[in-house]
Amino acid sequence: MIRPSFESLNTLTGQSFLVRHFREKSFSAPFHYHPELELTLIVKGEGKRYVGNNMSPYTAGDLVLLGPDLPHCWKSENTVPGKINASSIVLQFREDCLGEGFFVRNEMQVINKLFKKSKSGIQFAGNTAAEVAKHLYCLEKENQPFRRTIVFLEILQLLGDSSEFTLLNKEKKIHGISIGDQSRINDVMAYIVDHFRNEITLEGAAAVAGLTPTAFCKYFKRITRKTFINVVTEYRINYAQQQLVNTDQPVSSIGFESGFRDPSHFYKTFRQKNKLSPMHYRKKFRRDITV
Repeated sequence: MIRPSFESLNTLTGQSFLVRHFREKSFSAPFHYHPELELTLIVKGEGKRYVGNNMSPYTAGDLVLLGPDLPHCWKSENTVPGKINASSIVLQFREDCLGEGFFVRNEMQVINKLFKKSKSGIQFAGNTAAEVAKHLYCLEKENQPFRRTIVFLEILQLLGDSSEFTLLNKEKKIHGISIGDQSRINDVMAYIVDHFRNEITLEGAAAVAGLTPTAFCKYFKRITRKTFINVVTEYRINYAQQQLVNTDQPVSSIGFESGFRDPSHFYKTFRQKNKLSPMHYRKKFRRDITV
């Protein structure tokens, strides 16, 4: 069973914020969440990025700011055995890292608004991503505490001033959900993220939640406003759409890799969701981007 991980920066380092450079054969962190905000720059690698209910492809240069307790992970694809295929610089910090109320002062309003938007997850692009990447490299190498703090604030100001961004997880959390329910539903979502391309069962998800299948169905619908099968299908169709657009694989292979073991069920479900067959979806997208 996958457990969401919690990180306490003060416990780990005693510093106001933490900067780490990861170099791995593939990104290994599971779908998880923590109380810190997180800014992640992908230095090397490609694959799928999961932020809340959003799944999107990522490549080198991808820059994302995540708010507190927002579940996320990066899954590597097209890796070469025995080589470093994945590299990222990760900046983590709490909203009160520079003192209680620091970021609610008038001088910090731009950053305060940035923190509020980060609850949905924000992907930055263009000049903003390029400039912030330079600052992250500097922050990683800077040893002087005061200068580190200045660079940290400059990064937040650059992000707050930017209009080159996309909100990732637009579905808002249900108001009134308890901490226990939040932890339980994130465990279930972690299970879905790790298994939707393979065999995934209602019984397995119910076991993760510690409920009977019948009780789990009612619980999942109450918390997410969707059925378990609907959520799994959304992930599978989303993955299939991205593979249709970004690869030349046969449609039947894409359906199988997306978690559909019956080709006819894949075609039928895809058409219901998109009003187009998989092949027409691929042709339409490629025609649109070449016009």
